[in-house]
Amino acid sequence: MNLPFYPALILLAALWGGSFLFMRVAAPVLGPVWLIALRVLIAGLVLLPLVARRGQTGVLLKNWRSLLWVGVMSAALPFTLLAYSSLALTAGLTSILNATVPIFAALIGYLLFAEPLSARRALGVTLGFVGVVVLIGLPTEAGTPPLLPVLAGLAAAVAYVFGANFAKRRLSQVPGSVFVTGSQLGAALPMLPLMVIFPPPHEPGWWVIMSVLALAVLSTSLAFLIYFQLLREVGPTRTLTVTYLIPLFAILWGALLLGEALTLGMLLGGGLILLGVALANQRTALASKEPAGRPADT
Repeated sequence: MNLPFYPALILLAALWGGSFLFMRVAAPVLGPVWLIALRVLIAGLVLLPLVARRGQTGVLLKNWRSLLWVGVMSAALPFTLLAYSSLALTAGLTSILNATVPIFAALIGYLLFAEPLSARRALGVTLGFVGVVVLIGLPTEAGTPPLLPVLAGLAAAVAYVFGANFAKRRLSQVPGSVFVTGSQLGAALPMLPLMVIFPPPHEPGWWVIMSVLALAVLSTSLAFLIYFQLLREVGPTRTLTVTYLIPLFAILWGALLLGEALTLGMLLGGGLILLGVALANQRTALASKEPAGRPADT
């Protein structure tokens, strides 16, 4: 069944943009570790019956080692880093940092994987990093953003890139439903023991519980199914235009539901970053396998 492109693209951006809202609500109560452990576990379990119904369980089991590694690099690590960032940063700001994935993909691809870096892509990388400097350098009424959460958000983008490179080399033939299910369950395995070490700071209320469920089922399971369906139907170039919409929805949800403000730094820095993404995102083969970064989970 083909999806209508623009409604599906907008829905995908709204779901992925909403993930930053849900993390902003739930992370201070549950802590990053519990929140992400629940997110990936629930998301994987929700999709597991679909994999079984499609007769893909054998493919899942055959590739479990690779899916475990991708789960750590593309879900467990970056999701937890972004959840940590959301403790101190607004949903919109965290989403803008997450949008740097294609910029790091171009830079790391050139430095470590011998991928070509054209003048246009190099300009995109430069603009992206200038945007980050503007983003964290312009003071607001609340002061400048704290450095450690900002660095955590950027580290999440770097983790997505390494996870995507590994997936491209080892899992390019794996169906999307198997990839998402296996990577989320693979991400849950190392997270579960950490739940004992990092208990939740507070007891969750219904708003937090609903945020966790929405994050897992809507912003992860459903969003990735839409994402891979669009990749199959229209290809990575058109699908990855969602990259530019995610921060817009994150800022919108944060403003409407949490009263978060759009600062001058977010406007100028975010604009430079998205312009850099547009220039750096010429090659789409790598990005087509990215999860929350996604083209850029949270």
